[in-house]
Amino acid sequence: METEKPEYVDFAVTARKYKTLLTKKYQDRKPWVNPSPYDIQSIIPGTIIDVFVKEGDLVKEGAPLLTLEAMKMINHIDMPFTARIKKINVEVGVRIPKDTLLIELEAADIE
Repeated sequence: METEKPEYVDFAVTARKYKTLLTKKYQDRKPWVNPSPYDIQSIIPGTIIDVFVKEGDLVKEGAPLLTLEAMKMINHIDMPFTARIKKINVEVGVRIPKDTLLIELEAADIE
C-alpha cells in the first residue's frame, strides 16, 4: 500500500510562522463560488408547489416567483429586485435538492 507524503503549508500569525498539515477532507472540499445575484437558488431541499412567472416576464421587486414545500412548510420565494426572467429550471411537482438553480434572471431596462 502506497502512502502519500504529507504536504505542509506555511502560515503566519502576528509575524510568527507555523506549519500545518492539510487534511484530505480540506483538500477535497467543494470550492466556494461567489453567488450571482441573478441566480435564484434553493437553500433547502423540497418540492416545487407553484411557479408564478414565465420566461421573458419583467418582474418587480417583492413579487412572488414560486412556492417551495420543505419539511411540511410552505416557503414563498419572492423577487429580490426588479429584473427579467431569463430561464426557469424547475417545474411544478418536482423534488429538488439543496443549492438547485431555480430561476435565472437578467437585467431589465426600466424606463
